[in-house]
Amino acid sequence: MPPSSAPFFCVAACFLTVALVTPAMAENPALSIPSTRYELDNGLEVILHEDRATPIVHVELWYHVGSKDERAGRSGFAHLFEHLMFNGSLHWDSEYFTPLQPLGARINGTTSTERTNYYETLPSNALERALWMEADRMGFLLPALTQRKLDNQRDVVRNERRQNYEIAPYGSARKVIVENIWPEGHPYHHLTIGTHEDLEAATLDDVRDFFNTWYSPNNAPLSVVGDFDVDETRAWIAKYFGPIPRGPEARPVREAEAPLPKKQAVVIEDDVQLPRLYWVWQSPAFFEDGDAALDVLSSVLTQGKVSRLRRRLVFEDQVAKDVSAAQYSAGLGSTYRIVATVAEGHTVDEVRRALDDEIQRILADGPTEEEVERSKNQWRKSFYQRLESVAGKSRMLQSYNHHTGSPDYVAQDLKRYVDVTVQSVSEWARKVMNPEHRLELVVRPGEPDAEVSGQGEATP
Repeated sequence: MPPSSAPFFCVAACFLTVALVTPAMAENPALSIPSTRYELDNGLEVILHEDRATPIVHVELWYHVGSKDERAGRSGFAHLFEHLMFNGSLHWDSEYFTPLQPLGARINGTTSTERTNYYETLPSNALERALWMEADRMGFLLPALTQRKLDNQRDVVRNERRQNYEIAPYGSARKVIVENIWPEGHPYHHLTIGTHEDLEAATLDDVRDFFNTWYSPNNAPLSVVGDFDVDETRAWIAKYFGPIPRGPEARPVREAEAPLPKKQAVVIEDDVQLPRLYWVWQSPAFFEDGDAALDVLSSVLTQGKVSRLRRRLVFEDQVAKDVSAAQYSAGLGSTYRIVATVAEGHTVDEVRRALDDEIQRILADGPTEEEVERSKNQWRKSFYQRLESVAGKSRMLQSYNHHTGSPDYVAQDLKRYVDVTVQSVSEWARKVMNPEHRLELVVRPGEPDAEVSGQGEATP
């Protein structure tokens, strides 16, 4: 049974965030999320950060396994386990949410190409229970895993794929993008959610093997952030996680060859009312040179009414209903995307011409000092907002630890944006936005294929 503890009380104020950073700290080189990092004998890495501003605590585990680490024919397993981990373990063979949600806990998990994480934000006096439950599903999930649970969650995931990728407006575009930007055999060539065929073929032995390979204490840093007693928490972690045996030394994919794709133009049909145009390029990986400059470029292009592309396409020419630009950062390489939905009564060609005109202008002349400074301020604001909550700080500690090997990388991360200049934005815009290495995807109204192949219809 779960560990005994004092009665749990929670008030609404538990989940109010408190701003911990003032504007005067914006350029403070000593900015830090001070943490204690240590390792148990079984390899579990622990990151602790105290924040006594409110009586809440955030517990988070990052398993170093994402869709990039899946074997051929076994796509979607990392995301499938995100679901299976909430269906009970040996000593709590029931829904994971049941003991925690009545306390006001916020509980969830997510899967990306890079990792799978599980977390709960809850009142401080429920911390021991959260640690016990996380340890139980890490160490004792398989004895409670049944064919019925696998069948049920497999159906849930396949339905999620239908809802988010197959029947959602423009949802099929994501499959086309990853299959054309990343070559066959690259870890990013398939969607995180996997294919119906691979999910349907999964057996209990397959999922047990996946769990035994990746879900071990030596492959899952644990972070605890918030209002807690360090000595007491260390004792609980040792008590509940310490007996779990070390697993195999799993080796997540850390690098992969990805030659720049040749210029491509693809057209697909979908059940949509308005055409949409996508321009996509390969771009620098997360935290690499150019990653922050491209984030700033995205703000210059589409953040706010005065941004380059919104002003031209949406407000002046009115050829687009909306437009966005973003650097989709990832560990092995990123994609830079510009997406514009054609306005009613206008054409893809009109949007393409306006886009090309504005992109050529910024490639030739670069952004202005004012545009770059405004965009950097927007990123500073976003950066400090993440520091306002225990969940935000935990996510930063885990992300820095995963990608750089140092949990307290916050000052260096902010410096990436502070150091962006007009020259660096111009340089990286020219390096990345080469039309000879661009995927152009047009989604037009029509009858969608049952399963988009990713190759579509080539245009001249």
